[in-house]
Amino acid sequence: MGSAASKLSTTNIGSKAKAIFCIVLLLFAGAVGAMYRDNAFVFNTQDARPPPRKSLHRVHRRRPPGSELLPRGIVQKTTNFEMEASLTGNPERPKQQPKKSLLAVPVGVKNKPVVDKLVSKFLDAGGFTVMLFHYDGAVEKWADLEWSNRAVHVAARRQTKWWFAKRFLHPDVVADYEYVFLWDEDIEVDTFDPARYLAVVRREGLEVSQPALDRRSEIHHAITTRKLIPTKDVHRRALDTRCHADSAGPPCVGWVEMMVPVFSRAAWRCTWKMIQNDLIHGWGIDYKLGYCAQGDRARNVGVVDSEYVLHRGDPMLSDGDKAAPSKSRGAVRWRSNKEMKMFNRRWEEAAAEDSSWPDPYAAQPATASST
Repeated sequence: MGSAASKLSTTNIGSKAKAIFCIVLLLFAGAVGAMYRDNAFVFNTQDARPPPRKSLHRVHRRRPPGSELLPRGIVQKTTNFEMEASLTGNPERPKQQPKKSLLAVPVGVKNKPVVDKLVSKFLDAGGFTVMLFHYDGAVEKWADLEWSNRAVHVAARRQTKWWFAKRFLHPDVVADYEYVFLWDEDIEVDTFDPARYLAVVRREGLEVSQPALDRRSEIHHAITTRKLIPTKDVHRRALDTRCHADSAGPPCVGWVEMMVPVFSRAAWRCTWKMIQNDLIHGWGIDYKLGYCAQGDRARNVGVVDSEYVLHRGDPMLSDGDKAAPSKSRGAVRWRSNKEMKMFNRRWEEAAAEDSSWPDPYAAQPATASST
């Protein structure tokens, strides 16, 4: 009996010990498993799998359109009109910086003497590249002028200044130029100095500007006229029968005319986007230029009195030989007015549709309607 009892006691103790050992083993295994899940598994997963690739969409979004498949360093987003002096030589030689500003003018050979004086004045001042838009196609008839080979010539018959500008003055093409002078051809510059003009524009912070018009010019709006006795280099508002001291919108404040506008690089980038492909005369855009003034149009748009020009008012561009000059000119003016109404309608529709766009001048409408 004693021996049997002793064996039973020993068996019970052994069973209990085994049970306790199993419990301890399970607890230990659970702790190790938790550590494995928290550390080793994550670590091993990262080692076993390659790091996730960035979404191509996210990468491409930071690159200029069209360059998504190219290495970033090879991409050149902008260009200019600077011409190489030679087709030979070492291309790694140091190159001069591009001219600082651009003069672009639509021209016809019948106004060649006036254009010659205009272009010569800018080139003699230094720091300008010149581009001529030949609306009569007669490029070869300018070859006798000393500066002709230094100008960029573009020809398309019976096209307007704004047609040319939309197609050949893309902001990325003219990005190297500090200012863009987009002038008519019938401008006399005897009293105008381009270098002094730019000095005034920079000092006054003008993003959109024009030289004042000599009082003998063909004048359509009072704000463009040179003051009788200028007391400052620049004026920014007009006072006449339509414009009074409280006027806050164009053409009384924040306005220049489209015959001799000058744009900063940033203002031109904005203006170019506003030019409509099919509205070739540009009427109506002048009333909206203040939106491109990079701030307050009452401050950043102005007319420079100290440097002024004479606008001859010659009707140079007509509809070819399809009609008598007077009749053709009347037809051009009719289309211009029609285009202005179309532009204004598009503006109003775009403003109404774009709920995210806050109109900074909603409370300052144009003083005189352009419709």
